[in-house]
Amino acid sequence: MPPLDRDALIYDWNTAGAPPAPPPRKIEFDDETLRDGLQSPSVTSPPIEKKIEILHLMNRLGIDSADIGLPGAGPKARADVIALAQEIARNRLAIAANCAARTVVADIQPVVDASQAAGIPIETCVFIGSSPIRRYAEDWTIERMLEHSETAVTFAVRHGLPVMYVTEDTTRAHPEDLKRLYAAAVRCGAKRLCACDTVGHATPDGARRLVGYLRAWLREIGATDVKLDWHGHSDRGLAIPNTLAAIEAGADRVHGCALGIGERVGNTPMDLLLVNLRLLGWIDNDLTQLSQYCRAVSAGCRVPIPSNYPVVGADAFETATGVHAAAVIKAFKKGDRWLADRVYSGVPAGDFGLEQKIRVGPMCGRSNVVWWLERHGHAADDRRVDRLFDAAKRSDRLLTDEELTALAREGP
Repeated sequence: MPPLDRDALIYDWNTAGAPPAPPPRKIEFDDETLRDGLQSPSVTSPPIEKKIEILHLMNRLGIDSADIGLPGAGPKARADVIALAQEIARNRLAIAANCAARTVVADIQPVVDASQAAGIPIETCVFIGSSPIRRYAEDWTIERMLEHSETAVTFAVRHGLPVMYVTEDTTRAHPEDLKRLYAAAVRCGAKRLCACDTVGHATPDGARRLVGYLRAWLREIGATDVKLDWHGHSDRGLAIPNTLAAIEAGADRVHGCALGIGERVGNTPMDLLLVNLRLLGWIDNDLTQLSQYCRAVSAGCRVPIPSNYPVVGADAFETATGVHAAAVIKAFKKGDRWLADRVYSGVPAGDFGLEQKIRVGPMCGRSNVVWWLERHGHAADDRRVDRLFDAAKRSDRLLTDEELTALAREGP
């Protein structure tokens, strides 16, 4: 038999004609799980031991930086930031640390202290609202915002901290206001600017226009060494397509949180963003520990993973439907894991350290039962197959492995 031409088995409409070109720059990732993610109304802040475990998993996934907290929030936040920064330094992790801070010196000084305590630079992400609606609600003037921004960025730079200047609600801000704020931050030494879809307002077209506009403006003022970040939220369910659009338009680094946790309905899901970029061929990060990362955050933050959550949900790679399962089983019997991972799945389980599973339930075929018996060390004789198959057809749900084992042990 001639060697299998895998490309001939799947016609990919995603790439047909004009496939999306990978960006000309390395895509960087900033994980906000341990700061912005903890602003979710439903999460529990993990103990420091769990935060350290999550930090190591971020590092193994090839995530470039992590927001390790807002130390100006109080003594506990400050202690956790120092502990996480010291963990990075002690273990020489590749992941870099950053911290959030309002544009006030009182928030930035604790970042300076943490950086000195750990002996590593900690990027300071100083943020201020930028939209007219926010300015009206706060009774701010643009002059006051500029003064706060200049003071904050200057203070951080003077103390040796790299600075990202963050404008909240960027997707609803006027271009001229953004240029004034960003120009002041760059003039004072900020080396990153972050455009934020703070309330999940943007569409992919909006994200693309905004990031493209800012990228062109940075070239226009000659600030080619200043990097551009995108930070998205999921209020309209568009966080992932918005982030992909931002990358296409020129964002250097994109933000997200494990399982999409965060304020209101949450941030861009970092796990699903990584999956999509890997499937696009835009990154080659080793994502075989993606499930461990999600489960660590789920346990630490007490956030259940829905069964039907993509990739890491319990149902993601399981099937009990007769026709579907039969196709997967036939692929397995060909001895081809690649084929089994794709014949009834748009996401290959093996790329993410997972595997296809065949279950037995009311919609299954006999082949499901035979496969389950053989995989669990039982002879698939006719009487045993009939017994399990009949029980499955009488059930109103999938049978558990324990129930199937008990039935299999009743005898031939």
